[in-house]
Amino acid sequence: MVVAAAMAPGTFAPSLTARSAVDQGLVTGLATGLHYLLSAGTQDLLEAAAQTLTRGTPSPWLRRAGPIAVDCAAVPLGLASLRALPPRAEDPLRGAVRQAAWRLGATGFGSALLGGARIATQALDDRLGLHGRLAAVPLAVPVGLAVAYVRDRLRAEEHAERTDGVGVAPPLSSLGVAAGVVGSLAGAAYGEHALTDLAARRVAAVLPGSPELWRLAGHTGALAGLGLGVSAVWHRAMRRIEARTTADVPVLEPDEGDRWVPPTVSGGPGSLVAWERMGRDGRLHALASVRPEPLPDRPDGVPDLSIGTVMGTPARATPAQVYVGLDNAPTPRARVDLAMAELERTGAFDRSLLVLVSPTGTGYVNYVAVAALQYLALGDVATVTLQYSRRPSPLSLGMVKTAREQNRLLWLRVLQRLRERPGRRPRVVVFGESLGAHTSQDVFLHWGTLGLDAMGIDRALWIGTPYGSGWMRQVTRGDRLDVDTDAVAVVNDHDQYTALVGRRGRSPRFVLLSHDNDGVTKFGPDLLWYPPDWLGPTRPRPEPVPGGSPRGIPPAMRWRPLTTFFQSLVDMKNAQTSGPFGATQHDYRADLTRFLSDVFELPASEEQLLRVERTLQVRETVRERMFAVVPGAVG
Repeated sequence: MVVAAAMAPGTFAPSLTARSAVDQGLVTGLATGLHYLLSAGTQDLLEAAAQTLTRGTPSPWLRRAGPIAVDCAAVPLGLASLRALPPRAEDPLRGAVRQAAWRLGATGFGSALLGGARIATQALDDRLGLHGRLAAVPLAVPVGLAVAYVRDRLRAEEHAERTDGVGVAPPLSSLGVAAGVVGSLAGAAYGEHALTDLAARRVAAVLPGSPELWRLAGHTGALAGLGLGVSAVWHRAMRRIEARTTADVPVLEPDEGDRWVPPTVSGGPGSLVAWERMGRDGRLHALASVRPEPLPDRPDGVPDLSIGTVMGTPARATPAQVYVGLDNAPTPRARVDLAMAELERTGAFDRSLLVLVSPTGTGYVNYVAVAALQYLALGDVATVTLQYSRRPSPLSLGMVKTAREQNRLLWLRVLQRLRERPGRRPRVVVFGESLGAHTSQDVFLHWGTLGLDAMGIDRALWIGTPYGSGWMRQVTRGDRLDVDTDAVAVVNDHDQYTALVGRRGRSPRFVLLSHDNDGVTKFGPDLLWYPPDWLGPTRPRPEPVPGGSPRGIPPAMRWRPLTTFFQSLVDMKNAQTSGPFGATQHDYRADLTRFLSDVFELPASEEQLLRVERTLQVRETVRERMFAVVPGAVG
């Protein structure tokens, strides 16, 4: 209770995004409950050690002081272990040992404080003659809160507990939710324990075996039943999600592919890719292509958003847009073969720019990014995308390997085709968003930036790269022989990118656009055992960006065991909430025009850039109204 109470105030510290009372209650309840359970288990071990050491001792004072002595000894032992094993990001075993050592020291310290407080309270009770009334007062929570207060005061000089920037959730409502979470879990555990105990006694009365043995069997059966129930619910939910991502959007009719999709886009007239098998996101991607010239039969009231009209200059070509869904071919090899045939059919290799796009989990490709590319390149661009999952990105993490191998095969086939091609060849670039950034970066895992050069990748832009990307960590941490550090940049906004180019004197070729307040780019399981770099001494300092995503990490946010994991999990969830067209958290739509222009070397005047940005916003408004699809990257 001391440890749980000491850690509870820290759960209210601001993190990357504002939290609702429900979010805050979940963070406080889960973190505090786990601290309680882990510390209780650790204290059981310490008490067992104390009983072993004091067994047979006739002195009641020694039997009472023994546990306190063991608790006190656990503190330097835990600290020594932490000092002997400095944190290492890619070492979960070391992280688990460090957390066990921290837990040992924290539990010993809390227990020693509680034991000392009880002895002092009993002595004061005896001196005042209160006959046990003072000694009966529960001390665990007051002692824990006192520890939290002292700890925060000691850190006040570092401004670690400032609460400027991100708002704090209502404490009373949050505590109510937290109490409900802890109470529900405790009630479920107590109910399971009571039923198992009752069943064990009755079974032991009629069958061989002790109640303890049957109690253990009952707990095992309860866990197995819980696992089977969770598995059944999970698989049913996955089937429903996949059914939604393959269903037709209500406003689409069977012949929409022939009516509205150009011949150079998959699913259109003459396409080798069947329209009805492209999946929801594939069909919406095809319908979002940009026309090089105005439609001859454009309905009244529909604005002319063709390339020539928006850019003020005629289009050079009709954009080629290849998309192969999971159901368009049965295997990854067959999907790659189909994509290569479709690239040939649409004349994609005749364009000056070929963009390799890896989608998010459901197969979603950012409509704003593709449209911006088609405007900026005046139509002289081709994109190719292979779907690898039907589930939202958080549920598609198990598909990363499949996506990586499928992308690698396609991209090597493209490279092979270009090397065999006589004459002019298109520049090849890579674009990926969210899990699409992860799956496309994974193609170059352990190859550094040299891998992109070897595969003929001229430029790359990744937005909202998840924290779990191994390639991202490899090229941004340490000094690898296969990494050209000047070729890589991680930035929050376009002004930061421009300033970086000015300092380096050249443009980075591989850019990771990651908003500082995007929880998707920060959350990972190693937050359980490792203080991340973005919360270290070199963390970006808070700084407002007019019209863009704010820079920096809130000063009050620091790494706390368990707490930071749950805070960042909520931040990741909140970052993907849909909102107005903008550039903050996991929404990068308003950033894309200028980044694509600069990173992919598609020059445009300031007037053209502004017209493209306004047009993209209009397109998004119309698209959202027509299809009711959440923009920006939840997929």
